[in-house]
Amino acid sequence: MKPFDFQRANTVPEALDLLGPGGAFLAGGTNLVDHLRAGIREVSGLVDVSRLDLTDITETAGGGLRVGALVSNSDMAAHPLIRQRYPVLAEAILAGASGQIRNMATTGGNLLQRTRCVYFYDPATPCNKREPGSGCSAIHGFGKYNALFGASEHCVTVHPSDMCVALAVLDAVVVAQSREGERRIPFADFHRLPGDTPQLDTTLRPGELITAVELPAVPVAAHSTYRKARERASYAFALVSVAAALHLEGGVVREVRLACGGVAHKPWRAAVAEAELT
Repeated sequence: MKPFDFQRANTVPEALDLLGPGGAFLAGGTNLVDHLRAGIREVSGLVDVSRLDLTDITETAGGGLRVGALVSNSDMAAHPLIRQRYPVLAEAILAGASGQIRNMATTGGNLLQRTRCVYFYDPATPCNKREPGSGCSAIHGFGKYNALFGASEHCVTVHPSDMCVALAVLDAVVVAQSREGERRIPFADFHRLPGDTPQLDTTLRPGELITAVELPAVPVAAHSTYRKARERASYAFALVSVAAALHLEGGVVREVRLACGGVAHKPWRAAVAEAELT
């Protein structure tokens, strides 16, 4: 790990001012610190945002919920309103990582998880996501976690988050703050397919800090669940996963929502299957 500057922020404006070129925000650090240690990423500085006032889950005027970016995965999964109104989200979070990691991992950080492709983590092999233009070793290599949908000739890796699959089926909104003001990003537009720039995982702009995730009040959310196929019962990433939600009125199916994990560079909404099932 190469030396870098470390600063701690107490407010969102202070965090934005402290972030310099080549720097990064640090919250739980469950993914970023691994990358720094492995030499996958280098930063000029880290701005610790763990003390910011972004740890609450509050109700919105429309009956939804606003989840602060620093709410831990454990706290979100255990929150009574999350469990009652958005069971798919609580189940997805509990299906991910281990208890110790969920205690540290944050809502905002979970959105920014990077791939677990073995070639991305091996600096001795070519990887366009780690080093653009070097090639994709996974295309002709170990392919158990390769994408089924939306891949390109430059990258065939998949997004690792369980929580994000649930957020995709719920049509969540990511709230980001920069020096220019606040921006609201529909969840479907937050993560990117690889195309010819696989090094870019999201549409988050340089200098933006995720401050919250908003969950809309949708009838389909109350009847939802998450299923994950993996190699072992704990601490394993999805071979494939599905978030499913169903809205019934008088015994008639009015809406079906499906999102898949472990199959693409981003959480994948199965729109055609939704329409057919409805």
